[in-house]
Amino acid sequence: MQGWARELGFSQIGVAGVDLSSAEAGLLAWLSQGFHGDMAYMAHHGLKRARPAELVPGTVSVVTVRMDYLPRATPEDWTEQELARLQRPQEGIVSLYARGRDYHKVLRNRLQKLADRMAVEIGPLGYRVFTDSAPVLEAELASRSGQGWRGKHTLLLNREAGSLFFLGEIYVDVALPATAPVEAHCGSCSACIAACPTQAILAPHRLDARRCISYLTIEHDGPIPLEMRPLIGNRIYGCDDCQLVCPWNKFAKRSSLPDFDAREGLAGAQLATLLDWTEDTFLKHTEGSPIRRIGHARWLRNVAVAMGNALRQPTLLPAHREAMARSLQRRLAHPDPLVQEHVQWALLFTHTVS
Repeated sequence: MQGWARELGFSQIGVAGVDLSSAEAGLLAWLSQGFHGDMAYMAHHGLKRARPAELVPGTVSVVTVRMDYLPRATPEDWTEQELARLQRPQEGIVSLYARGRDYHKVLRNRLQKLADRMAVEIGPLGYRVFTDSAPVLEAELASRSGQGWRGKHTLLLNREAGSLFFLGEIYVDVALPATAPVEAHCGSCSACIAACPTQAILAPHRLDARRCISYLTIEHDGPIPLEMRPLIGNRIYGCDDCQLVCPWNKFAKRSSLPDFDAREGLAGAQLATLLDWTEDTFLKHTEGSPIRRIGHARWLRNVAVAMGNALRQPTLLPAHREAMARSLQRRLAHPDPLVQEHVQWALLFTHTVS
């Protein structure tokens, strides 16, 4: 199957069993502490996440895959370049994984082809494919099948590929030989914990999603808490900081697919330009992109927060300050109260730095 998987753009394939009972206590504890925030679906599905045979009756094995997503033209010093974006407050930062095509679409289509190929070779096969789209403990299944180990930031790490990859699964109703898990190799390193801008990583392997910038800018649909706004900086969709400082990501692999190449306008764009996007412009730039799921209003909310943070910076050039102030003024009359609130907050800092 490894050969078939690579033909379809996957980096590795593994097989896990369906007994995840040892992960249930940790899942319940995480939910009971409210660390999932507004993601009610996490609690709604409960232990189905840890019980593949309940989610898809008849499942006896889970095939796991990973797919690298660094754009093909990524330079060697990409981590330094990405960290440098944080020092340019007039620019909006979109997480690396979201600058190209929606990974759900890419993986689902290729997982389906892989499953079809398996059915031809194995014979009658009942299966269902997933990629971050159902109550599935993806990282747990991936680690059990040898794709890598859980880093202290809770993401999966691989010695040959770091953490910049997507995961997918095929639940099948035939018993396949399980692949062996690998040892963890984080050692005493805690770079990811120290780098988290909001201290969302409370301890190794313990994440409070409510403090995570990826959660706040993507999953959270209401006002961003006032105390969290200054910590977001100029990150407008997701956050890569814990991955950028991880030593293992010096081995991160470029994708073999054009799907994850960065789209024009999603890397290095001026915040003032992004706030001026009409809904039609937003929909045009995010067609087939994972960003579209947050909608135009939340996009404007995120950009407004980044603008407020930029306006607080004494190093912001007068031309950028003026462009932001004008853009924010144009959005004051936006019909959505969510946008209005964050625009008004950002405007508070228009004249705080002379």
